[in-house]
Amino acid sequence: MSDRQLWSYKEIAAHIRVQPDTVRSYRKHGLLPAPDHVEGGKPYWYADTIRTWVARRPGNRGRREE
Repeated sequence: MSDRQLWSYKEIAAHIRVQPDTVRSYRKHGLLPAPDHVEGGKPYWYADTIRTWVARRPGNRGRREE
């Protein structure tokens, strides 16, 4: 079963334990996947999209989700 909950910068930041501005910087530098949805000019990603990205991103160092 997939997790179709939409996450903003804030939820992504909490998931990877960084500040929302860090996540914005990742997007600016092309390090985040393309948003799954844009509403009112604000990008959103499905939780599954971000979990997959986290598992594959450089610097993951074997961290596990909680």
